[in-house]
Amino acid sequence: MKLFKSADLIRKSKYISRDLSWLRFNYRVLDQAKDPGRTLFDRLRFLSITSSNLDEFFMIRVGSLYNYLDYGKERVDYSGLRELPFRRKLLDFAHRFVNDQSLTYSNELKPQFEKNGFNVLKMEELTEVELKKVDGYFKNTIFPLLTPMVYDSYHGFPLMMNQMLILGVVTRTGTGDLETEKGQERLTFVQIPQNLSRFFELSRKDKVIFVPIEEIVRANLPKLFRNVSIESADLFRITRNGDFTLEESEDIDTDFIKELQQGLKTRKRGRVVRLEVEPNASALLMAVLKERWRIDNGNVFVINSLVDLKGLLQILKHPNFRSRGSRLPAPVAPLSLPEGADENLFEYLKHHDVLLHHPYNSIEPMVRLLEQAAEDPQVLGIKQTIYRLAEDSRVSAALLKAAENGKHVSVLFEIKARFDEERNIREGARLEKAGCFVIYGVSKYKTHTKMLMIIRKEGEKVTRYMHIGSGNYNEQTSKLYTDVSLLTTNDVYGHDVSEFFNVITGHSQPDDYEYLITAPKDMRQQLIHLVREEVKHAKKGLPSGIVMKMNSLEDKELIDEFYKASKAGVPIRFIVRGICCLRPGRPGLSENIEVRSIVGDLLEHSRLFYFHQAGNPKVYAGSADVMVRSFDRRIEALFLIANPQLKREAISILMLNLLDNQNSYTMREDGAYIRRQPAPGEPNVNVHRDFYRRDEERLAAATPEGLLVLLNQQTVRTKEEEESAVVVGSEPTAVEIECEVEGIEADFAGEEATEQEPVAYPVAVGDGEDSGLNVPNV
Repeated sequence: MKLFKSADLIRKSKYISRDLSWLRFNYRVLDQAKDPGRTLFDRLRFLSITSSNLDEFFMIRVGSLYNYLDYGKERVDYSGLRELPFRRKLLDFAHRFVNDQSLTYSNELKPQFEKNGFNVLKMEELTEVELKKVDGYFKNTIFPLLTPMVYDSYHGFPLMMNQMLILGVVTRTGTGDLETEKGQERLTFVQIPQNLSRFFELSRKDKVIFVPIEEIVRANLPKLFRNVSIESADLFRITRNGDFTLEESEDIDTDFIKELQQGLKTRKRGRVVRLEVEPNASALLMAVLKERWRIDNGNVFVINSLVDLKGLLQILKHPNFRSRGSRLPAPVAPLSLPEGADENLFEYLKHHDVLLHHPYNSIEPMVRLLEQAAEDPQVLGIKQTIYRLAEDSRVSAALLKAAENGKHVSVLFEIKARFDEERNIREGARLEKAGCFVIYGVSKYKTHTKMLMIIRKEGEKVTRYMHIGSGNYNEQTSKLYTDVSLLTTNDVYGHDVSEFFNVITGHSQPDDYEYLITAPKDMRQQLIHLVREEVKHAKKGLPSGIVMKMNSLEDKELIDEFYKASKAGVPIRFIVRGICCLRPGRPGLSENIEVRSIVGDLLEHSRLFYFHQAGNPKVYAGSADVMVRSFDRRIEALFLIANPQLKREAISILMLNLLDNQNSYTMREDGAYIRRQPAPGEPNVNVHRDFYRRDEERLAAATPEGLLVLLNQQTVRTKEEEESAVVVGSEPTAVEIECEVEGIEADFAGEEATEQEPVAYPVAVGDGEDSGLNVPNV
């Protein structure tokens, strides 16, 4: 057999595949679930997050790939692979991940359940008394909700709901021992309602027993299938393509919303991209599902543990265990907001700017300012962009109250916020009914920027109070996501924000902003200009440097500029939580670039961009990542942190992120990650704990010069780390995945990758053959 060449093609590319990079991110989350230094309950939480992440990945990213495959569109991944070979590469890596996920649950976490006061048990492991309780639950609650749906020549194939647990039941009507006396096999589907709890809970002395709902239904199938023989009953779960595209519409208030609502229905009926199933499933069931949904072994994931690990959250929410996970400290007062100043924020903000660093600083000052504005007779109007809201949102309640009090309230409601579309449509309708002016998105762009402006009459003068940030106006997620935001009455911000609102709610082409960089206007070009300025300084022998913290780094044009800057000698450090398509540390390309990722108790969500500017740095914060969608398909804003004190606070945030050695991973040139460990004698630095301390000494050290010294010190340290580190989420090698497989669809068999041989896809683990999939050593 000819050698499998895709690994070599990927290795030669100067870019990392976006989707493979995302899977490596989920490996870092899984690494937290494998951390023996964490409590069992924290580890279960991280494991459930990996499951939730993977669901969205298949719905959106794999769904997007199938948009190309199903409609015959060409696609070349950043790795250089065409759509079909890349599909095999991607699904192979996903199979490895799912295997490791299952092993983590079965081998590392489940053995600890008993000593932590609970267990997950099957029906045969229950006592007679417990079985009676389960039987009563089935009879009174589950049974009335079940609807068996047979599939045969008289009954059409039923609609299977996305991500619902389903039992595929094979039955016969004959009862004889001889084949001639047996009736024909029938296939019936029993969908388990999603509004039922994942587990039935029982008390056993001082322990809690969790019984999976599918085990209860399976044990009671004879009550649904009377006088027939049940040959098999296999649990499965499907994931459908959720990546639908909206057509541009001029009639925003009617057709646009209807199109979006239709897209949400399509998400429920979209093409199946993943089938999760128990081991040793019925051959009849698998044949029917594969044929019906046009999938092959690559889409089939045999789950050797619990199907849908998101259900573990029910254990974490149980009263006995709710407090058993790690608890975050209480928020501290912002460095720029003295104690008691938030009692009259209108007065304080007239003379001072405030930088909030969430969740270490509460979102309360912003919410309280908005609530005060809703009741304040001097406030004339409020303008706000909204992307995601909390349940029972105080922000939404304040806007409603303001409208009821006769204030002019304009809200740009982004109803294309993925998976929050329906909620945003409902909230927008409520605000409209109360008298708010609601704009439902801006044509083909998704409004992702986070801005609030309060217009207040103070004597003969009108003052604008602004809040601009990187995070959503969501009181719940602000306790879990790290974000940065600014409160200010500075007139320069006021002018820029007013202009920006006119652009996104009206028809305006503003001149250049002074403190804002916006997309889709010119954010990419402005950032390229800032990078090139650093190159000029480096070539003149002046101090230069770039430090950028973001969620994702994917835009090729910016990546190429970073490569040029690296070649010119500019030290560059990226702190990227998730996707990173840049390849750091490659000789002749990116020796001066290092990439870190922080994954821990909090979700890193803030964006901070630092450009040294020969010692007079510019620091920006805001809503945008370095992604094509941020620059070309979203309305985004970065804001300059102009106040010298607040700029120092931002530098302090970046420095501590670079020093973290408890939650940090360093990216290798091949795209894999190594977990950072403190060097001998080095103190532990944990950003998710240390920011809860108001540290004046740390702030004093946060200077441009101090940041550059730190960059140079860490270059030597990173090279030492790589030599002895354990790799997290490495890809399979060409040797590991070179194998022949029977049963792959013929239309996938002959496709060639760019400059490579066709790729043979491995059989899923559990199909009775050795797939050759080795679990990465994490």
